[in-house]
Amino acid sequence: MGNPLRDRHSPKELAASGQAFDFSIKISELERLAEIVEADLKSLDPDKLPSGWRDTEVTGQLSFSFDDAQNGAAKLEGNVAATLDAVCQRCIGPMRLPLVVELKLLFAEDQDQAIDEDFEVWELDEENFRPLDLVEEALVMALPLAATHSDSNTCRPSGEENSGETEMVRPFAALKAQMDKDN
Repeated sequence: MGNPLRDRHSPKELAASGQAFDFSIKISELERLAEIVEADLKSLDPDKLPSGWRDTEVTGQLSFSFDDAQNGAAKLEGNVAATLDAVCQRCIGPMRLPLVVELKLLFAEDQDQAIDEDFEVWELDEENFRPLDLVEEALVMALPLAATHSDSNTCRPSGEENSGETEMVRPFAALKAQMDKDN
Protein backbone atom coordinates (compact mmCIF):
# COMPACT_ATOMS: atom_id res chain seq x y z
CA MET A 1 0.00 0.00 0.00
CA GLY A 2 1.17 3.53 -0.76
CA ASN A 3 -0.40 6.13 1.48
CA PRO A 4 -3.48 4.56 3.12
CA LEU A 5 -5.00 7.98 3.85
CA ARG A 6 -4.83 9.18 0.24
CA ASP A 7 -5.08 5.94 -1.76
CA ARG A 8 -8.43 4.62 -2.94
CA HIS A 9 -9.46 1.25 -1.49
CA SER A 10 -12.63 -0.56 -0.64
CA PRO A 11 -13.54 -0.63 3.05
CA LYS A 12 -13.34 -4.45 2.96
CA GLU A 13 -9.73 -4.32 1.69
CA LEU A 14 -8.78 -1.99 4.52
CA ALA A 15 -10.62 -4.16 7.07
CA ALA A 16 -9.08 -7.41 5.72
CA SER A 17 -5.59 -5.99 6.17
CA GLY A 18 -6.49 -4.62 9.62
CA GLN A 19 -5.33 -1.20 8.47
CA ALA A 20 -4.73 1.20 11.36
CA PHE A 21 -2.81 4.45 11.27
CA ASP A 22 -2.19 7.75 12.96
CA PHE A 23 -1.99 10.86 10.85
CA SER A 24 -1.14 14.53 11.03
CA ILE A 25 -1.90 16.70 8.01
CA LYS A 26 -2.38 20.39 7.31
CA ILE A 27 -5.78 21.92 6.71
CA SER A 28 -4.57 23.00 3.27
CA GLU A 29 -4.64 19.30 2.27
CA LEU A 30 -8.40 19.25 2.89
CA GLU A 31 -9.50 21.48 0.01
CA ARG A 32 -13.21 21.78 0.77
CA LEU A 33 -12.66 22.45 4.48
CA ALA A 34 -9.95 25.02 3.65
CA GLU A 35 -12.39 26.77 1.27
CA ILE A 36 -15.02 26.96 4.02
CA VAL A 37 -12.56 28.40 6.54
CA GLU A 38 -11.20 30.88 3.97
CA ALA A 39 -14.71 32.08 3.08
CA ASP A 40 -15.47 32.58 6.78
CA LEU A 41 -12.23 34.50 7.44
CA LYS A 42 -12.88 36.88 4.52
CA SER A 43 -15.34 38.79 6.72
CA LEU A 44 -12.49 39.86 9.05
CA ASP A 45 -10.57 43.10 8.71
CA PRO A 46 -7.22 42.35 7.02
CA ASP A 47 -5.31 43.32 10.19
CA LYS A 48 -7.28 40.72 12.23
CA LEU A 49 -6.78 37.87 9.74
CA PRO A 50 -4.92 35.00 11.45
CA SER A 51 -1.61 34.27 9.74
CA GLY A 52 -0.72 30.71 8.87
CA TRP A 53 -4.24 29.32 9.27
CA ARG A 54 -3.63 26.99 6.30
CA ASP A 55 -0.87 25.28 8.31
CA THR A 56 -3.27 24.28 11.10
CA GLU A 57 -2.75 20.62 11.91
CA VAL A 58 -5.48 18.03 11.65
CA THR A 59 -4.61 14.90 13.62
CA GLY A 60 -6.29 11.60 14.15
CA GLN A 61 -6.29 7.84 14.25
CA LEU A 62 -8.23 5.43 12.05
CA SER A 63 -8.61 1.69 12.47
CA PHE A 64 -10.44 -0.63 10.08
CA SER A 65 -11.85 -4.07 10.94
CA PHE A 66 -14.91 -6.23 10.39
CA ASP A 67 -18.09 -6.00 12.46
CA ASP A 68 -18.39 -9.77 13.04
CA ALA A 69 -16.51 -13.04 12.80
CA GLN A 70 -18.00 -13.82 9.40
CA ASN A 71 -16.27 -10.74 7.92
CA GLY A 72 -19.59 -9.11 7.05
CA ALA A 73 -19.39 -5.35 6.86
CA ALA A 74 -16.24 -3.32 7.28
CA LYS A 75 -16.14 -0.85 10.14
CA LEU A 76 -14.00 2.14 11.03
CA GLU A 77 -13.20 3.41 14.51
CA GLY A 78 -11.13 6.48 15.21
CA ASN A 79 -11.06 10.17 15.89
CA VAL A 80 -10.12 13.40 14.18
CA ALA A 81 -9.17 16.67 15.87
CA ALA A 82 -8.33 20.19 14.73
CA THR A 83 -8.50 23.71 16.10
CA LEU A 84 -9.63 25.94 13.25
CA ASP A 85 -9.53 29.70 12.89
CA ALA A 86 -13.05 31.07 12.59
CA VAL A 87 -15.11 34.23 12.93
CA CYS A 88 -17.36 34.61 15.96
CA GLN A 89 -20.83 35.39 14.64
CA ARG A 90 -21.63 37.43 17.74
CA CYS A 91 -18.69 39.87 17.93
CA ILE A 92 -17.44 39.37 14.35
CA GLY A 93 -13.94 38.81 15.73
CA PRO A 94 -11.39 36.05 15.20
CA MET A 95 -11.58 32.96 17.37
CA ARG A 96 -10.15 29.46 17.65
CA LEU A 97 -12.71 26.71 17.15
CA PRO A 98 -11.74 23.27 18.54
CA LEU A 99 -13.30 20.33 16.71
CA VAL A 100 -13.07 16.73 17.89
CA VAL A 101 -14.94 14.06 15.97
CA GLU A 102 -15.29 10.47 17.15
CA LEU A 103 -15.76 8.08 14.26
CA LYS A 104 -17.67 4.81 14.61
CA LEU A 105 -18.74 3.95 11.09
CA LEU A 106 -20.06 0.78 9.51
CA PHE A 107 -19.75 0.43 5.74
CA ALA A 108 -22.91 -1.59 5.24
CA GLU A 109 -24.98 -1.68 2.09
CA ASP A 110 -28.18 -1.06 4.05
CA GLN A 111 -29.34 -0.23 7.57
CA ASP A 112 -30.51 -3.83 8.16
CA GLN A 113 -26.90 -5.06 7.97
CA ALA A 114 -25.97 -2.99 11.01
CA ILE A 115 -25.36 -5.31 13.96
CA ASP A 116 -23.76 -2.87 16.40
CA GLU A 117 -26.06 0.03 17.28
CA ASP A 118 -23.09 2.11 18.44
CA PHE A 119 -21.98 2.46 14.83
CA GLU A 120 -23.43 4.79 12.23
CA VAL A 121 -23.99 3.32 8.76
CA TRP A 122 -21.90 5.21 6.21
CA GLU A 123 -22.98 4.79 2.60
CA LEU A 124 -20.45 5.19 -0.19
CA ASP A 125 -21.21 6.42 -3.69
CA GLU A 126 -18.52 4.13 -5.13
CA GLU A 127 -16.97 0.86 -4.01
CA ASN A 128 -13.57 2.49 -3.38
CA PHE A 129 -12.94 5.63 -1.36
CA ARG A 130 -10.13 7.70 0.12
CA PRO A 131 -10.08 7.82 3.93
CA LEU A 132 -8.87 11.42 3.58
CA ASP A 133 -12.23 12.31 2.02
CA LEU A 134 -14.05 10.72 4.95
CA VAL A 135 -11.89 12.67 7.44
CA GLU A 136 -12.70 15.90 5.61
CA GLU A 137 -16.43 15.11 5.47
CA ALA A 138 -16.50 14.37 9.21
CA LEU A 139 -14.87 17.73 10.01
CA VAL A 140 -17.18 19.65 7.66
CA MET A 141 -20.21 18.01 9.28
CA ALA A 142 -18.87 18.92 12.75
CA LEU A 143 -18.67 22.64 11.94
CA PRO A 144 -21.27 24.68 13.83
CA LEU A 145 -23.83 26.68 11.85
CA ALA A 146 -22.72 29.82 13.70
CA ALA A 147 -19.43 29.81 15.58
CA THR A 148 -19.37 31.90 18.75
CA HIS A 149 -16.96 32.40 21.62
CA SER A 150 -17.71 30.05 24.49
CA ASP A 151 -17.28 32.87 27.05
CA SER A 152 -20.08 35.38 26.40
CA ASN A 153 -18.67 37.79 29.01
CA THR A 154 -15.67 38.61 26.82
CA CYS A 155 -17.60 38.40 23.57
CA ARG A 156 -19.68 41.49 22.79
CA PRO A 157 -21.59 42.22 19.60
CA SER A 158 -19.64 44.35 17.17
CA GLY A 159 -19.54 48.00 18.27
CA GLU A 160 -20.96 47.35 21.75
CA GLU A 161 -18.85 48.49 24.71
CA ASN A 162 -18.40 46.24 27.72
CA SER A 163 -19.94 48.38 30.47
CA GLY A 164 -20.10 45.53 32.96
CA GLU A 165 -23.89 45.72 33.07
CA THR A 166 -26.10 43.18 31.40
CA GLU A 167 -29.04 44.56 29.51
CA MET A 168 -32.12 42.38 29.48
CA VAL A 169 -33.60 41.96 26.03
CA ARG A 170 -37.39 41.87 25.91
CA PRO A 171 -38.34 41.01 22.33
CA PHE A 172 -42.10 41.35 22.90
CA ALA A 173 -42.03 44.56 24.96
CA ALA A 174 -43.06 46.70 21.97
CA LEU A 175 -45.93 44.33 21.19
CA LYS A 176 -47.17 44.47 24.80
CA ALA A 177 -46.96 48.28 24.78
CA GLN A 178 -49.01 48.35 21.56
CA MET A 179 -51.61 45.96 23.01
CA ASP A 180 -51.87 48.06 26.20
CA LYS A 181 -52.27 51.19 24.08
CA ASP A 182 -55.09 49.63 22.03
CA ASN A 183 -57.06 48.63 25.17
